[in-house]
Amino acid sequence: MASADLVFTGGAVFTADTVRSRASAVAVSGGRIVAVGHDLSDLIGPRTEVVDLAGRMLVPGFQDAHVHPVWGGLDMLRCDLAELSTSAEYLDAIGAYAAAHPGDDWILGGGWQMSAFPGGTPTAVALDAVTGDRPAFFPNRDGHGAWVNSAALRRAGIDAHTPDPADGRIERDAAGAPTGTLHEGAMTLVNRLLPEEPPERMVEALLVGQRYLHSFGITAWQDAIVGPYGDAGDPAPAYRSAAMDGTLTAKVVGALWWDRTAGLEQIPSLVERRERLSFGRFQATSIKVMQDGVAENFTAAMLEPYLDGHGHGHAHFTDNSGISFVDPTILNEAVPQLDALGFQVHFHAIGDRAVRQCLDAVEHALARNGRGDGRHHIAHLQVVHPDDIHRFRSLGVAVNMQPLWATFEPQMIDLTLPFLGEPRSAWQYPFGDLLRSGAVLAAGSDWSVSSPNPLAAIHTAVNRTAAPGYEEGDYDPFLPEQAIDLASSLTAYTAGSAWVNHLDATTGTIEVGKSADFALLDRDPFAGPADQIGATRVLQTFVDGARVFAADDA
Repeated sequence: MASADLVFTGGAVFTADTVRSRASAVAVSGGRIVAVGHDLSDLIGPRTEVVDLAGRMLVPGFQDAHVHPVWGGLDMLRCDLAELSTSAEYLDAIGAYAAAHPGDDWILGGGWQMSAFPGGTPTAVALDAVTGDRPAFFPNRDGHGAWVNSAALRRAGIDAHTPDPADGRIERDAAGAPTGTLHEGAMTLVNRLLPEEPPERMVEALLVGQRYLHSFGITAWQDAIVGPYGDAGDPAPAYRSAAMDGTLTAKVVGALWWDRTAGLEQIPSLVERRERLSFGRFQATSIKVMQDGVAENFTAAMLEPYLDGHGHGHAHFTDNSGISFVDPTILNEAVPQLDALGFQVHFHAIGDRAVRQCLDAVEHALARNGRGDGRHHIAHLQVVHPDDIHRFRSLGVAVNMQPLWATFEPQMIDLTLPFLGEPRSAWQYPFGDLLRSGAVLAAGSDWSVSSPNPLAAIHTAVNRTAAPGYEEGDYDPFLPEQAIDLASSLTAYTAGSAWVNHLDATTGTIEVGKSADFALLDRDPFAGPADQIGATRVLQTFVDGARVFAADDA
């Protein structure tokens, strides 16, 4: 055999193949893996680049199965609050940004967390003090609510007489006046007025986001919303532009947005978008259905109503059980039609009612079309009724988990547990039960909702505690019986997500013939204590054998 272009040797190799075989050397030629083993010295020639693993670990490139890189990149270009944690820090940062951008008509940014404010609802009055008369719009970290100032409320015509939209809620004071927080569909009342970002700015945001994801060893992903949603504009043109000019170095599946205000009549336009947008490393072959909201603002769709939160043993049911954004009758017809057209369906479901409705819709598709290769998947899965655990395997629905969220932290303690009560609080993020049931596990971050660091998420999946540097307090493990082992977690973030993305034939594992997509870690996480998994760093990232990231100390 001719000399290889690139050889990794002298460390641990986690292959993520079906038997999780271990190796210590990998050879690459022409962007493909040509050998996996232990002694590959016969493939080293005078022009071979040799990477000494020095006892560290090489893993398949991570694949994020649910992420928003264009919007995350745009957040980084705007007033980014993601690294801050208190209301005072947010206001200082917004005030400084507003002063530094006096010519902007709107003051835009995002990334605040609900736990920084009483009840999770910041006020326009506080924002007015640092923004003045210019309108300001700041989505929160999970994208299901926004903080606006009085100028934005005035420009949108939102007052005490404005009705709540069917898919959202305006936070109000006792007199009914808006206080400055907009939930879910109520955000549209303001964000439809925002200036459209020019195409070159969206491409810049994509490339910023891509660089950031590569720095965490991520080589492929599924963009969970490709379409006109929120305040940031449609990422699709940026992806197509970058795919055509070669600046898109990652392998990307786009989940086309299902407009929840429309019905089955939108399906022909989705088919047209799939054909028009797909090019090279970007394939728009999935459909995103957001079936409900989030538990913290009581819009996650629950089988039983939320509690009033007045303490364990004294809480009472309210009359609110959340929102199903897509009527189940429409969902049960849309999913079979999409499945028959070769689309994958990527569901957002937080509450147990939403999870069940998504599973029911896939069951309708199987009954009508038979078992195909759609690889439909449900993301988030915060609350799953025990009766539905086994249905993921039987229906062939993949678990798209965001492990980083499965911890005790202020938002869970203050804004979730008192309103779920028992037994629902114990049904959260049941990854262990789902793994034991035989379901396919994939993994993602939902960045910019939370950090895109796969190793921090894997740490939480294994320990059910926050990774080092991500703690917001000293807490016990969260439902530790739902922990999964390190090998299963790594496989979910590599081979599992590759399967969901229909990339498993070419990537996701380290096997001969597959693309040379790798992440080089600074250690072997199997060799150290489990409570240090999250301290692992990515030193280098490769796509098709080309280095797309190298840390300063690599």
